[in-house]
Amino acid sequence: MSFLPEFDQNYLQEKGFDFREVSNNGHKGLILSDFVLPVEKYDRGKVDLLILLPQGYPDISPDMFYLFPAVVLMPGKQTAKAANVKFNFENKEWQRWSRHSPGPTWRPGIDGLHTYLKKIETALQVAKP
Repeated sequence: MSFLPEFDQNYLQEKGFDFREVSNNGHKGLILSDFVLPVEKYDRGKVDLLILLPQGYPDISPDMFYLFPAVVLMPGKQTAKAANVKFNFENKEWQRWSRHSPGPTWRPGIDGLHTYLKKIETALQVAKP
């Protein structure tokens, strides 16, 4: 049974994402398989991306995102700032990326996965050790 709003499901399907919805330990999570990372920025090109959806989503913004397996920045093989905590979900240790939006930037009724994924892409592109 889907817990994603229809507009999010449609967006993910239209963009060709390989995704699944998972409930685990009281969390509702969206896993995007083979999520493409910025070219040559990390030690791998693709990961699984986990987004935990808070109660009240889509009126409330997701807060962090998670990668599996963990990645490091290249060429120095350093962990990105605020990405050094592990989180267990579906019997895997995910790398938590703590990226909080400044102030009330989430727009209920307008924002959704289409805007949150843009924030994730930007965070991955600008990440520094």
